[in-house]
Order: sequence, then structure tokens, then C-alpha cells
Amino acid sequence: MKPLVRFLAACAPLACSVALAQLPASMPTAPPDLGATLDGLLTYAAARHPELRSMRLEADAAAQRVLPAGALPDPMFQIELRDIDNGGASSPNLLPGRVGATRYQLRQTFPSWGKRDAKRDAAQASADEAAHRTDATWTELSMRIKSTFARYQQATASLGQNREVLALIDRIESVAQVRYAGGLAPQQDAIRAQVERTTMRTDIAMLEADISSTRARLNGLLARTSDAPLAEPLGEGVLPSLAKVDLASLRERVLARNPQLKAEDARIRAAEKNKDSVFANRYPEFTFGLSPIQMRNRIAEWELMFEVNIPLQQGARRADEREALSMIAAAQARREAQLNDLLAQLGENIAAFEAAHRVETLTRTSLLPQAEVTLQAALAGYESGKVDFTTVLEAQRQIRQARLTLIRTRAEARMKQAEIERLLGEAL
Repeated sequence: MKPLVRFLAACAPLACSVALAQLPASMPTAPPDLGATLDGLLTYAAARHPELRSMRLEADAAAQRVLPAGALPDPMFQIELRDIDNGGASSPNLLPGRVGATRYQLRQTFPSWGKRDAKRDAAQASADEAAHRTDATWTELSMRIKSTFARYQQATASLGQNREVLALIDRIESVAQVRYAGGLAPQQDAIRAQVERTTMRTDIAMLEADISSTRARLNGLLARTSDAPLAEPLGEGVLPSLAKVDLASLRERVLARNPQLKAEDARIRAAEKNKDSVFANRYPEFTFGLSPIQMRNRIAEWELMFEVNIPLQQGARRADEREALSMIAAAQARREAQLNDLLAQLGENIAAFEAAHRVETLTRTSLLPQAEVTLQAALAGYESGKVDFTTVLEAQRQIRQARLTLIRTRAEARMKQAEIERLLGEAL
């Protein structure tokens, strides 16, 4: 038994190597720095997200319908064996040269004027709609990735900030201990510093859990397992200036480039071309046929056939036409509703972006420098005995709050920027 166990143990690495070698060569492998930058995440998702890939394939399938939609119907070929028993003189026969006569017929139907072009144009419009739906899917996915990455940056930056504050509290506690040992401060100061440190550690634990949750959400958007590794974000970057979020210019860009509006425009075109195809049913279709007639081993006669359908069912045709007109009106109404919703979202997100941008500027240029000066003065005053410990703690809380506000407002501005870029269908 033991030799068998040793043999299986020795073969296990080889079996694993063979199994790995048989895996598909195209399996996605993430770069080691995935998660460090937003561009890397978007590139990964654009190449490998299954929903986006399915939309692209559906758009390609719709594009393949354009050519068949405008093609002529297939011709028909017919063989007719006449007098297969030669007037009763022989037993029935199915060979063309041994019956009374054999008639061959080739027929081709031609749709009414303009119907093929209308069907082809309708199919092309449907293919354009599918392509724009793919673009809309990508803008929605990229917006969610950008927003989640902003949350990831916020949580990571907040964690780093809280760790810096924890080091500051340790310093404050050390000063309190020294002053208490020298009889210059009550023991309560050191105890309050320890309580503040415990509170900070609790906040750090919550932020670490938030980072894990955000990583899982980000991996889900990348179609990866929730526990797949992600690098820490490198930096927050610079927010776009307020001059880039002018409402009038952005409204024009939404009207010109939003993929959802383009998809609705393509749907309207498809409905209009379908209406043209339906109205073409008012006119007849023509069929031409050519028939050689074989007698024994020679072609004895030729026939030419002409056929036309008579569009008598006017009630049914008028109903089809009313349906086509209603579909056009419905598509136009849907486009109008979509436009109103998009413009409302644009105005809302611009207002939120401008507010977050102004708060970020005020915090960075005014509140944070003031809080830093206040903290330095409070620490110096406490070490010299000029201010009490409560003033130091309050100054520490103010600078912590200012730094966290700066991080939060930057994240909020980036999320609103992602929403605006989704509406634009392109980068701001």
C-alpha cells in the first residue's frame, strides 16, 4: 500500500502540470498592478467583460442581417412530368425521356418597387441601434467602475489618513504621559488620549472592512472572483476644472453623442423604413418564369410565364400601415422621454459636481491649512502648559475632519464626473 501512495504522490505534480497545459490559452490573466489606476481597470473590463462581449456579438449578428434583408427571394425550379404512362401504352415511368412530355420551369419573384431598399435600410438601422446599445452598455459599465474606484480611492486614502492621525494621537499621549509624570497634567489627559486611540483603531477596522467590500464589488464589475487580488490605487489625480462643466456646452454634447439617444434615433429610422416597406405592400409583386418542354430527347417548346399578386386585402394592409405609423410615433415619444430624463440627470449631476468641487477647493485652500496651524499651536501650547488637553484633542479632531472631508468631496466629485461622462458617452 505504501509504494502505491508514494507513486500517486510522485505523479500528482505531473498530473497538475498536464491539466494546466490543457487549459485554454486565451484564459484572461490580470496584470499584477490591476487596481492601481482607473485606466487599467477600464482596459481590462473593455476586453474581457462577458456582458459587453455578448452585446458586441449581438450587434455583429444584427449587422449580418442587413444583406439578406435586401436580397431577392430565392428562385424556384419545377419539373412537371406529363403523360407518364404514354396514354396507357406502357407502365408509368419517371424518366423525362420516356414520358409524353417534361416541363421544366424556372421562376423568379420581384418585390414591389422600393420594398427591398426599405427592408435593407430598416435592417441597417436596427444594426446601428444594436451597436449604440453596445456603446450604452459600455458607458454604464465604465460609470459603475469609475464610481466604485472612487470609493476605493476614498476608503484607501481615509485609511492612510486615520493611520497618520493614530500616530499623532500616540505622540499626544506621549506628551500627556510626560506631563503627568512631571506633575504638570492630570492622569485624565493620558486616559483620554488612550480612549481617542481606541476610537481611531475602531475606525481603521471599519475602513479595512470597507476596502475589502469595495474590492469585492470592483472585482464583480470586472467579472472576477470577489477575492481576486487588486493593487492599491496609486493616487487621486486632479479634478477637472469647473470651466469644463458648462451646462450649455455639455447639453449639446449629450444631444450629439449620447449612445442612448443615438440608439433611439436608430430605432426611429428603423420604424420609418419599416413603414416604407409596409406601404410598398399596396403595390403588386411580379413573378417571371421560363419553361422549356422536353419531348423524348429534344426540347420541343418554350413557354414564358408572367404572374402578379393582386393586393385585394386592403383592410389588413391598412391595419399594418396604422401599426407602422404607431410604431414611429412610439419611438419618437420614447426618444423625447429619454432626452428629457438625460438632460435632467445632466443638470442634477453638474450641480452636485460644482458643489463638491467648491467644497474641495475651500477645504484644500482654507480649512485644512487653518486646522494644521491650529493643531501645531495647540500642541506647542499644551507642551508649555498654556492650553489644556481638551484644546489639543479638539484641534486633532478638526484636522482629521478636514482631511477626511477633502477625501470625501474628491470622491463625490469623481463619482459625479463619472455620471456626467456616462451621459456624454465620452470623457469629460
